[in-house]
Amino acid sequence: MTRPGTQDKNSPKQRAKDRIIAPVSRDLNRAGWLAVLAGMLWPVQAAVIAWTISGWVAGTQDLGGTILAAALFAALGGLRAILDHRSGAFLFRAADKTVARERAAILRREARRPAGTGSASIAALTVQKVPVLQPWITRYHVAMVRVSVLPVLFLLLSFSLSWVVGLTLLVAGPLIPVFMALVGMAAEDASRKQMVEIGAMNNMLLDQLSAMTDIRLLGATDRAAKDFETRAEGLRERTMAVLRIAFLSSTVLELFAALGVAMVAVFVGFTLLGEVTFGSWGTPLTVGEGIFLLLIAPEFFQPLRDLATAWHDRAAGYAVVEELDALDRAERAELVGHGERAAPLDGVFHLRSTGAVASLPGRQIRLPDLSLDAGETLALTGPSGAGKSTALAAIAGLVPLASGRIEVCGQPLGADTADAWRARIAMIPQRVHFPDIALCDWLSPQGADPGPALDMAEATGIVAPLPDGLKTRLGETGGGISGGEARRLMVARAILAGGDLILADEPTADLDDVTADRVIAALLRLNADGHTVIVATHDPRLAKAMGRRVEVGA
Repeated sequence: MTRPGTQDKNSPKQRAKDRIIAPVSRDLNRAGWLAVLAGMLWPVQAAVIAWTISGWVAGTQDLGGTILAAALFAALGGLRAILDHRSGAFLFRAADKTVARERAAILRREARRPAGTGSASIAALTVQKVPVLQPWITRYHVAMVRVSVLPVLFLLLSFSLSWVVGLTLLVAGPLIPVFMALVGMAAEDASRKQMVEIGAMNNMLLDQLSAMTDIRLLGATDRAAKDFETRAEGLRERTMAVLRIAFLSSTVLELFAALGVAMVAVFVGFTLLGEVTFGSWGTPLTVGEGIFLLLIAPEFFQPLRDLATAWHDRAAGYAVVEELDALDRAERAELVGHGERAAPLDGVFHLRSTGAVASLPGRQIRLPDLSLDAGETLALTGPSGAGKSTALAAIAGLVPLASGRIEVCGQPLGADTADAWRARIAMIPQRVHFPDIALCDWLSPQGADPGPALDMAEATGIVAPLPDGLKTRLGETGGGISGGEARRLMVARAILAGGDLILADEPTADLDDVTADRVIAALLRLNADGHTVIVATHDPRLAKAMGRRVEVGA
């Protein structure tokens, strides 16, 4: 049983702190205490102002004293600015480290061990949600450190001059954390719902973009637009719910802060006018003491107001960490092998699959039995979802087996052989991704002349019109070239890779007849050059061009 005042080490919030705050706690502590030092300089500045004004009122402050006070005030202000700047540097360094660490962990893991979560959700989490951790790191921790020191200091200074002012602040101050905690629970729930809605909207948008051609052919554009409008409206409502809570809490907290400062101002004003004769320790407040109290009263509430603002950042951060934890626990398709560069696997090329069942997150897919020797061609056909792409991934060792066996070059495909086996494979995915490098470096990382491969893939005419030829950077989606051209470039890359086995996933999908025929011809030239070719396809022309055909899911 957890004792009062302690937090269960296994609670979600404690795990979130251990994951996000603990690794950068050193920077956060430095930032917090620098911010406290900066805040502790304000009473000194306030004393300088109060001393100067009281001297003016009494007629004892000359020009030299005023200049000296102004110089001292400016020097203290400069020192505060330096401390705040250094504090901010530590905070943003900690935030940048955390965001970079979490993004790298997601990308590294999803690249090798993908979860069943949609790619749009992963993208939303990585690009949109993980940065939400930054305000939590840069605001909340330093606000907590400040609120644990500065209000107590200002309260003691107030009590030292007037027990009425001290009592006023003591009563008004704790009301802010009470309302902050009450509103914080609602803010956390609203932030969680908003994060879920962002992921759902990204998933739906990706699905609709992927199926845009089918949507247009079926005349369902109005329905798709309506669905998107409904989802966007849901996100708007979730976002407005978060904003309503934020504005409501800010209004309540500002009300108590304003009332507290106003009550101090009324007391000081009437005391200096002689209308109030109690509230100080024996002697009435002087002008300097009254001004000093007026100057530090707002600063008593400022750390509490900062913490109230950061409380919403904390709630949003917890919501993001919940999604990160859920992604950590998700079932994954384990990459066979280590995913490292290796020398090509020794042995005569032969591929054999017997009773193989691929293990995917939450389901298993039975793969067809097959046997291929060097120089053969095979088409995997079947309805969508039957497992054609999964079969290609299993052959490449990208998906583990729940049972059965795949043999490559006379050896079982497993952790010891997968990396070396993949060195003998070239893959042509349905969606081509171009990294941000020159086209020639992407086609041939080893620096070989891409000309002959481009000729064999009928892709020479694609490169010629590009602005910088082979030095062109196409961008991730291949801006400036069509889908069919991108796949022919992928065929050229496969030729340059020199793999014994070519795995092509729907290489003619969404292409017109002329372009599809050119891709098919390029694959057949690859086969004639000695490569074994396996394609997953719905295209009857491509299936007919292959030497053998196997129905997946039959």
